Amino acid sequence: MDVAGARLVDGVVLDAPAGAFVGLVGPNGSGKSTLLRCVYRARRPDAGVVRVGGEDVHRLAPRAAARLLAALPQETAADFDFTVGEVVAMGRLPHRDRSAARDREICARALADAGVAHLAARGFLSLSGGEKQRVLIARALAQEPRVLVLDEPTNHLDIAHQLDVLRRVRASGPTVLAALHDLNLAAAHCDLLHVLHGGRVVASGPPDEVLSAALLAEVFGVRAHRVRHPETGATQFLFDPLTP
Repeated sequence: MDVAGARLVDGVVLDAPAGAFVGLVGPNGSGKSTLLRCVYRARRPDAGVVRVGGEDVHRLAPRAAARLLAALPQETAADFDFTVGEVVAMGRLPHRDRSAARDREICARALADAGVAHLAARGFLSLSGGEKQRVLIARALAQEPRVLVLDEPTNHLDIAHQLDVLRRVRASGPTVLAALHDLNLAAAHCDLLHVLHGGRVVASGPPDEVLSAALLAEVFGVRAHRVRHPETGATQFLFDPLTP
């Protein structure tokens, strides 16, 4: 993918197994958002193909693609003050040939799964940034995608809601492909990680295998001290700069 003569993502081969929570991690400018935009059709790659269940998503009609993929970009404009319930119902548009009762049932479940059922009657513009983020996740879940693409889904969320949203998304069913900045959240919640650096994938695999001190020093420029969560056993890190 070239933009203004600069190659942003190059030679990426990435696999997201069905039902897995797959994380993209890497420093700012490493190509995470560009790669995700290619996946959810906001950009067309200059070469290569994005497949979901064998289907080339860039060859599909928009409605057919929306039945396979749902996305939460980093920034989502909302100029009209729909209610939360109306915003989530927009996720049903690719399936508008189904029954209204079935749509209402799916929307109610998505609201509950995202932890925002109590906000259904509120105006979207009246919400905090974190509440909006969870509502947009609910809208994506209401779309019933096979793959849910999330670009920094924990933006605007306090720590309790970060943990809650990732837990709920993981339990929601679809394959999840998410760009995450917080390496501790990524290590705790992802089945697989792909580490991007300079527009290329430099490491892939389970978090325990991928997030080595040497890789974190090379890619992120930090000294990492590996510890274990005392209850879950998940790998977690303490960080220091490479130079004082």
